[in-house]
Amino acid sequence: MKIVTGRRGVLRAFALSTAAGAIGLASARARPASAAVESALTPPGATDLDALKQRLARAPRRRDFKTVPMILTNPEQWDHEALTEVLSYKSAPKQVWDNTGIGSPWLNLMRNSLNSQIWSFKHPDFLAVSVTHGTAHLALYDQATWDKYQLTRLAGEKFKTNTLILERKAATGDPADYEDPAGPFSGEDNSIPALMRRGVVFMSCHNAIWEQAGALIKADVNPDKLSQGALAAELTNHLIDGVVLIPGAVGTLPELQQAGFHYAT
Repeated sequence: MKIVTGRRGVLRAFALSTAAGAIGLASARARPASAAVESALTPPGATDLDALKQRLARAPRRRDFKTVPMILTNPEQWDHEALTEVLSYKSAPKQVWDNTGIGSPWLNLMRNSLNSQIWSFKHPDFLAVSVTHGTAHLALYDQATWDKYQLTRLAGEKFKTNTLILERKAATGDPADYEDPAGPFSGEDNSIPALMRRGVVFMSCHNAIWEQAGALIKADVNPDKLSQGALAAELTNHLIDGVVLIPGAVGTLPELQQAGFHYAT
């Protein structure tokens, strides 16, 4: 996999509008992610993790696609700069989660892993990554997309709305009291925003997006009568803030494992 690094190189690539047309994209304008990078939920001493959060917040996200291909072949088609930052993270240990079921305890498991690594084993810079596909990937879309495309039909009746992106009352608890059973490190705060503030990186699988676009077309939930490539592009454009778009979950897992991430599912 060829990964382009360096902000100057990225900007130069975007200046070549003809190149974007050659790979079938109407637009590949990049914007920085503006996800919260507060360190309030990272533990004291997590200097490497806090620095990574800052770099990821500055890394471009491409969210104005008009159409996308089935198989991504050029780094400009995914969030390669953000992915490179994660692959280059040197602190250890680090863990990658293969998350597929929206109704599974995936957020709770990652929270428990963070708590044990940080406070039991004293690894404040521990990094957890969610390689997200299957129905779990639906949680990475904003609520407007859930409403427009009736995503509860794919997620299941338990999820009338995307509750996993909602802030919980526990988020207002005192982060200094990590033993609080109703605080921000407890099961009362199993949410994507809470985990992001703790440094968890959520990765979005392009293959899942493509397949979900196809499923929506097959189910005739396609109000704008878009092609599969155009519908997949719209879904991509509505990923929640801070998510890292990757070419595919199972194809990116080996890259993370080669970079020293421990596999978990």
